[in-house]
Amino acid sequence: MALPVEEWRLYAARRWAALEPALRERLAVASLQDTLRLGCGLLRPEVEAAVLRQLCRRVPAGKEPAAARFYREEGNRRFGRRQYGAAVRLYSQAASHELPGSPEVSVCFANRSAALFHLGHFEVCLEDIARAESHGYPDRLLPKVLLRKAECLLCLGRLQDAANALSAVENKIAMDGIMTNPAHQTLLKKLSQLKIKIHKKESCPQPAREACGDIQRDSEFWEENDSISGASSSLSLNFDMERGRHLVASQDIQPGQNLLKEEAFVSVLCPGEGLLLQDSSETPWDTQVTNADLYCHRCLRQLLASVPCRGCSYAKYCSQNCADVAWERYHRMECSLGALLLTLGVFCHVALRTVLLAGFAEVSRLVERSHDGDKDFHNHEARCKHPSEAPDMRTGTRGVPGCNDNGRYQSSYQAVFNLLPHAEKHSPEHKFLCMLSVVAVCKQLQEAGLEAAVLNQESSEKWSKPEACEKTSGELSPELKIMAEAMLRHVLQLQCNAQAITVMQESGSGDGAVVNKKPVRLATAFFPVLSLLNHSCCPNISVSFSGTAATVRASQLIPSGQEIFHCYGPHRCRMRVAERQQLLSQYFFECRCQACLDELESDVKSVVSVRNSFRCPSCRASMQVGEDMLCCSNEACAVSVSRESLSRRLQDLQQQIKKALELLKDRKADQAIKLLLKCQMDAGNFLSPEHLLMGEMEDHLAQVYATLGKWQEAARHLERSIEIVEVHHGPSSVEIGHELFKLAQILFNGFAVSEALSTIQRAEEILSVHCGPQSTQIQELQEMKTCLLELPRSILQRT
Repeated sequence: MALPVEEWRLYAARRWAALEPALRERLAVASLQDTLRLGCGLLRPEVEAAVLRQLCRRVPAGKEPAAARFYREEGNRRFGRRQYGAAVRLYSQAASHELPGSPEVSVCFANRSAALFHLGHFEVCLEDIARAESHGYPDRLLPKVLLRKAECLLCLGRLQDAANALSAVENKIAMDGIMTNPAHQTLLKKLSQLKIKIHKKESCPQPAREACGDIQRDSEFWEENDSISGASSSLSLNFDMERGRHLVASQDIQPGQNLLKEEAFVSVLCPGEGLLLQDSSETPWDTQVTNADLYCHRCLRQLLASVPCRGCSYAKYCSQNCADVAWERYHRMECSLGALLLTLGVFCHVALRTVLLAGFAEVSRLVERSHDGDKDFHNHEARCKHPSEAPDMRTGTRGVPGCNDNGRYQSSYQAVFNLLPHAEKHSPEHKFLCMLSVVAVCKQLQEAGLEAAVLNQESSEKWSKPEACEKTSGELSPELKIMAEAMLRHVLQLQCNAQAITVMQESGSGDGAVVNKKPVRLATAFFPVLSLLNHSCCPNISVSFSGTAATVRASQLIPSGQEIFHCYGPHRCRMRVAERQQLLSQYFFECRCQACLDELESDVKSVVSVRNSFRCPSCRASMQVGEDMLCCSNEACAVSVSRESLSRRLQDLQQQIKKALELLKDRKADQAIKLLLKCQMDAGNFLSPEHLLMGEMEDHLAQVYATLGKWQEAARHLERSIEIVEVHHGPSSVEIGHELFKLAQILFNGFAVSEALSTIQRAEEILSVHCGPQSTQIQELQEMKTCLLELPRSILQRT
């Protein structure tokens, strides 16, 4: 959620409405500095604090021992049912609520190691065993964990380490005395069996590993730009009064060519939609899984066994190193504010983390220079009014906002600061809400005694002690007001400059032979260089992400002199021009890209209108669009149907499809097929054959048949889905690439070798352009191809 929760937004709206009209007028035209100064004078600290305390109770982020017990017991229950994946996640949630260094957290790590062992994640299992030992795992239980360690090492082929681990177990048993109860006897038996296994493996020489075990790929050719950090030398930074800063091709660019590699200056993970774990009973604690449980809160890598934060239950990391780096750079200031930041939304959280990463000295320098009206901080609208003040591109990039003194545009805080906040274009009510939110964050930092840490002055006598601030009327210190002003600027910038970091996430159970993935928003970030790209509803680039890094590639041939265009969301293949223009209004510009001009200035209907149209329920001819009524295009029929009735019928159909997918989730594949086929027949009576929903139903049918192992049926339905997707998105689109990837899996599993190989080749060609040769899907495709080509020649000839 980018903005604060609805209740806080409503509270801010009531406060705004209660202000004197004259004061509202002053705030409407005030600078960011004056907005903060005037706003701070209007605050009622006790009232706002009470409202936020109430709201924060809904999203507790502290450590709760009762919650830890619940999650651990629930994890034990899932482990007993052999639901090891669910058990791992529940043990992770339990660990996040336990105090660091406690025996209880060590038990969570040990239990999680057992689930990881059963899942075959031996390296991660060893890491958890080490964590359990370092956190004081109970001595009496240690032999069982050490035996698991030996088993992991044996499975990994580390025979000497396994033997050493067994020796440690034997020594432990000898020190503790003879074991007589059944559990101890089982342990001794397992110990003997492991010793025999190690002896056998040591007796048999290990075959040498082939050097070509992994597919080696050449690094992509890359020559960095002298003037733009992370950008290709085939780009140039331009500035004009109409388009502002933008990137242009300085030479012909080929499809798939790398144009930009940029690490986010700052990113904050979005919790995302919850994935409810089945069979959970009603409890005060959530057993749903969100992105916050699945990805590292610092580097955004997928989590298998998370390392919890030492102070809160929310933040989780992929390693102790990530946890330590995050703590040092920003999380020690954010940790106690977890519930407040979740309440105030991701934009507010990004704004705080941005200033924490930049450091007070740099923030203060740039804020003060902006007060002085330094020419580097004039926005491009101001330059439009005074063309003589615009940077002269003949002298290079020096003078372009965001560039350093050497004329280089870097992915730096200075570049972030210079992104346009559009303060004069935001509604006064929205600016007031943002002001209340950033001040609430800064007040909480001050009251928690974190001001010195925020100002990077823990050991200096120069700055006021936090305790002194607490004894005042609650007013922010001058230094925190500077941080609050920068945060207000960043919250406003994010509406136009926030970049969603997306990831291809598995949908469904993920335990089938065919993996179905969909793009999911994972985090919100500032990418200063990527933000230079202007919007087009028909872009010429693709953006992919790996952790917190973005890679931009040309999706088509870009001739020298053409601008590089990014799509901010509304794409010509997904929305009609009116819908696109309405959505793009949030960015404070009117789109005049070629796709919009073609639809606005001619009688040509949008591709979405044509392909997602209704057909006559009587004769199945296409329906002509009207305001409230749709008329059959066949003059001999002349049937009229209300738009409302067709829309209602479409909604009912979507609900039936949703029920079919629920049946599939419950492993009732036969019932799901019957319902989907019924939906398909109904849809054929009033939707055009190329309607995207027709393609989605074909895709779902392919998925169901694949779960039954009926590969030919699955391939037939998916091929029809691909035809519809191609009509909408084009034969070289990333959407076609993802569909072909699924078809390759189906053909591979169905042993249709020649068809699989040709599909793999086409999928590789498309996905390498959009995602690059190092992407996960390309690697999986190459592994399938290698496997197929290694089949005996006789089999290849038969297929």
